[in-house]
Amino acid sequence: MRIAMEMARKGVESGQSPFGACIVNGNGKVIAQAHNEVVQNTDVTAHAEVQAIRLACRAVNSIDLSGCTIYSTCEPCPMCFAACHWAKLDRVVYGASIKDAQGAGFNEMTISNLQMRELGGSSVNVDGGCLSEENESVFRAYIGLPNRIVY
Repeated sequence: MRIAMEMARKGVESGQSPFGACIVNGNGKVIAQAHNEVVQNTDVTAHAEVQAIRLACRAVNSIDLSGCTIYSTCEPCPMCFAACHWAKLDRVVYGASIKDAQGAGFNEMTISNLQMRELGGSSVNVDGGCLSEENESVFRAYIGLPNRIVY
């Protein structure tokens, strides 16, 4: 999670939004890390989780990330959770909540990962609240920026 948080901080420092992600394989090896690049790439799908999944798939030369865990600084949005499901990630661990993202001005959908898991019949395990206060602090720092861009 700390690597994901560092990626989120790097993203904020480079003019991006406060989201980071890190993917670890079953042996505990980091295979991908990314931050949100929506503004940089003019791509609304360039969320940190999607960017990390893209990098991880390239790193293992497969679209199957079974056995891997993704650490995300915030609860993944529905698009990102669906990508985690399709990549067959074993587990999603997140820090801050959807409400935290909304509090920073982001236009988040309020369906939780647990609801998506249940409604969609996904086998992805979901664990929230990991280092939540530290992850929330990245949002607070972002809110204080005068030129921040929210979407």
